[in-house]
Amino acid sequence: MNFLESVEMAAKTLLSNKLRSALTMLGIIIGNSSVIAMIGIGEGGQQFVANELNSLGSNVLFIIPGNEEVQRISRDVVRTLVLEDAEAIASQVPTIAATTAELNSRQVITYKNRNTNLNIIGTTPTFLQVRDFEMATGRFFSDLDLKRSKPVVVLGSKLKNKLFGNLNPIGKQIRIKNTSFQVIGVLAEKGSNVGVDYDESALVPIITAANRLVGKTSPYGLEVTYIAASAKDGNSIDAAEFQITNLLRQRHNLVGENDFTIRTQKDALETVGQITGALTIMLTAIAGISLLVGGIGIMNIMLVSVTERTQEIGLRKAIGATQNDILLQFMIEAVIVSVVGGLLGTTLGVSGIMLVAVISPLEANISVVSITMAVGISGGIGLFFGVFPARRAAKLDPIVALRSA
Repeated sequence: MNFLESVEMAAKTLLSNKLRSALTMLGIIIGNSSVIAMIGIGEGGQQFVANELNSLGSNVLFIIPGNEEVQRISRDVVRTLVLEDAEAIASQVPTIAATTAELNSRQVITYKNRNTNLNIIGTTPTFLQVRDFEMATGRFFSDLDLKRSKPVVVLGSKLKNKLFGNLNPIGKQIRIKNTSFQVIGVLAEKGSNVGVDYDESALVPIITAANRLVGKTSPYGLEVTYIAASAKDGNSIDAAEFQITNLLRQRHNLVGENDFTIRTQKDALETVGQITGALTIMLTAIAGISLLVGGIGIMNIMLVSVTERTQEIGLRKAIGATQNDILLQFMIEAVIVSVVGGLLGTTLGVSGIMLVAVISPLEANISVVSITMAVGISGGIGLFFGVFPARRAAKLDPIVALRSA
């Protein structure tokens, strides 16, 4: 009997027991779809986080007050950075293209009978350049607005809709902490960055924020929540971090540990990649257990099939079928069940990834490599767990088989 005849006979045998074949495939289908879905969702999660971090700006370094140990153990707000630090970095660090600083506080914002308590961000005119933001309408504040401490404000897109609806807000007056501010622009929609939703925030000149909203609390200058610095290119980030560290240590007269922390997009991407990668591996391993269970199911059903088909095996051997013929047929049946189950599981897994992409912000990340591996592994499982039942069938004595039937 040639190979094609064995395949044809195996297919007919499986089709004659449709329910049993379907139930045998079920474990493989569930395992395969779970593995593909977990890998796809994990990769989609990594891509989503990477896009979020890249939206912070191009080649941005964040300088945060306090060292990592202080930030970890202290609940108090650490204040060690001032606006003059940002200006010094911009003028004295050759690998930096521009810097901006932020002074954040929560204040009540009022327009007519509408009011809300949201984040107020005092920042500098270089904010758009460093943080890669765009204006939807109007203008951003200028160096002159900053120097004169003018009461002007730029609204986030959601805040604009909340206060003004479909009205044009440019030129309108709003009140922040009982101080009147003129709206000069609206930011294009951006979303949340570094834990701050800029779409629901109001941006004002940082000196205005310090003078009229927050107040100055440091004798060393205008305190800031953090400083963002944009490196000239991706290859300059490490050098910029080193140069900023040296400059700030000199400015702060430090002898021991730093009183600031520098974080880069590269560091954040590596950390997030490690975390999401580990989670993906763990979830894939858990899903892979169902593939193992499916393989055991194949072996059990094949053993039952051998017992039920004892007479058939004995008859085929009596008319000249060899052990290899019997072995090949049962192995083919196991592989067909696994591969068909793997293909159905692949379809289900890919559909699951597409569904997650529709109902969540995660991207549909369908890896050809993961699909190939999953289908290959499911076929290998069928081959592995089909060996024992097939060998048992091949070794049956035809006389004993016919007599016991």
